[in-house]
Amino acid sequence: MKVKGTEVKGKIIDQHTRCAHYHSELDIIAIRFKCCDTYYPCYYCHEEEADHSIDKWNEEDLNEKAILCGTCGEELTISSYLKDPTKCHQCGTSFNPNCQLHHHLYFNID
Repeated sequence: MKVKGTEVKGKIIDQHTRCAHYHSELDIIAIRFKCCDTYYPCYYCHEEEADHSIDKWNEEDLNEKAILCGTCGEELTISSYLKDPTKCHQCGTSFNPNCQLHHHLYFNID
């Protein structure tokens, strides 16, 4: 599925990147996985569709655009997202604050 022109894979259930695993009103981001350069809404979607394990983003990757807002389609840098992971810095839409509980799955950053 394309979200504002960006391809997102996984079990997506709407045009805002919500998926079968995470679909609350605030679940509107997708992450570009370093290992395959592909956006997925969550790690479950990646596990179910990719044929490889997750390769985490590192400190030297902080300027990579790897977070997609499912509302406006803005691609945020990792650094920008991690400074305030509760909202899109472009449109101001709130993100699920519980996504921070999964940062260890995506980022190898202290």
